[in-house]
Amino acid sequence: MTDTAESAAAQLGTRAVSNSVFILAARSISKVISLVVVIVLANALGDANYGRYTTLIVYSGLVAVVGDLGFQSLYTREAARNRSELGHYLGTLIVLRIGLAALAAVVLAFALGLGAGLPSLIIPGCALLIATAYASLLRNTFYSVGRAEFDAIAIVAETLIQAGLIVFGARRHSGVSYYIWAYTASYAFTIAYSVIVIQVFRLGRIRLGLDVDLIWRWLPLALPFAFTFFLTNVYFRAGFVILQQFRSFAEVGWFTLAYKPFEALQFVPLAIQTVVYPLLAVYFVSDPSRLKMAYERFFKVLVLLGWPLTVGTFVLVHPINQIFNRSGEFAQSEPALRILAFGIVFLFVNSAFYATLNAMNRQGLNAGATALATVVAIVLNLVAIPFFGYIGASFATVLTEAALCTFGWWFVQLRRPELRLGVVKLTWRILVAGVVMGVALYLIRRYSIFLTVPAGFAVYAVAIYFLRAIEPEEWRLARDGLIARIRPA
Repeated sequence: MTDTAESAAAQLGTRAVSNSVFILAARSISKVISLVVVIVLANALGDANYGRYTTLIVYSGLVAVVGDLGFQSLYTREAARNRSELGHYLGTLIVLRIGLAALAAVVLAFALGLGAGLPSLIIPGCALLIATAYASLLRNTFYSVGRAEFDAIAIVAETLIQAGLIVFGARRHSGVSYYIWAYTASYAFTIAYSVIVIQVFRLGRIRLGLDVDLIWRWLPLALPFAFTFFLTNVYFRAGFVILQQFRSFAEVGWFTLAYKPFEALQFVPLAIQTVVYPLLAVYFVSDPSRLKMAYERFFKVLVLLGWPLTVGTFVLVHPINQIFNRSGEFAQSEPALRILAFGIVFLFVNSAFYATLNAMNRQGLNAGATALATVVAIVLNLVAIPFFGYIGASFATVLTEAALCTFGWWFVQLRRPELRLGVVKLTWRILVAGVVMGVALYLIRRYSIFLTVPAGFAVYAVAIYFLRAIEPEEWRLARDGLIARIRPA
């Protein structure tokens, strides 16, 4: 195997479809299990304690940028382009992250103790923050080398560990701290697993050490990633933080449970993004003519997957909420979920703009788009939450996702007119197919969700076929990618 950008492009391109299938399958399995676990967790804790638990998760996400500073995303891109240096890059970041994780833990301790009023959760919260940081860094190696199947295994195993520990805790009526330690244990497994796989399968020879020159050279490139990551968490979580300041933990719990299906679906675009991002990065330096094609198809796939989920969630909001509301304490979540459904398609397509900007070394513009969306999120939540509470936070979330979509679309084509997306041309058939599915779901909405969901999917698939929303060439590429993985040339 050579380490040139051209050979990396060929290998990543061949594996892109099958890697996406691996990760989507693993994420789908894990999310089904996770949603069941969330139901158990939320109903075991009750609305107020569940609100406390989710508040810690929000603060942890906001502080996580301190423990990374954007090096993780940069590592994924640079390791994909320079395979021979992967072990050197990873070893340096492992050592660097010791200091960064310690600093992040201190910041989180102050945030939980002073900002959120949750001093009893400081120690388990810091442990979870550190374990998550190392697990995410190590598993990104699999995507740099196009071996997503290893992360697929980790995802399923990690989720099963979480499920077992949380169900056990629910039966023992454990407190909030126990569940945080349960998640920490699952990420500790991922750390050990990732190190073993990287070494045994020779994905890279980890060379521990602190290359100061590398750090200083990467720092200005990494900081825009860090800035974007932080702002993404701010705009994505602003509603929770502001809601917690103005309303009760119970109302935070209602909003969080409504947000959970919306947030859970994020795994779909993120799973595809982790596979496509290194490919886009390599195309940018080796074959720019293929960059636009990959960008357009990535965008179209995200609309193809996101739009029916928007329509389906809106129509079937009552039975979906009934699945989560086993204790009867979360009936108020239903109107919020109906509003949040409109944000799903925007949540999906934003990954296309995010990945493309970063792949083109334009992470600064990505940070700018996220900064603008963050301003929108904070202003909308500050205006809406004091008057409308969690319902206002739901509207603000949808409008923020739409704003970020607009900013991202514009910045990708800024000074790059060849990357202008023909949005209507690419998506109108998909949108019509989704509406057809929505009408069918509305007519059968009173039946069991286990009947309506497969029926809706079947109607959508038939509509996609007859409207020719997927071109023959796109079918061929998908088929060839899967066959190439099964029978490599």
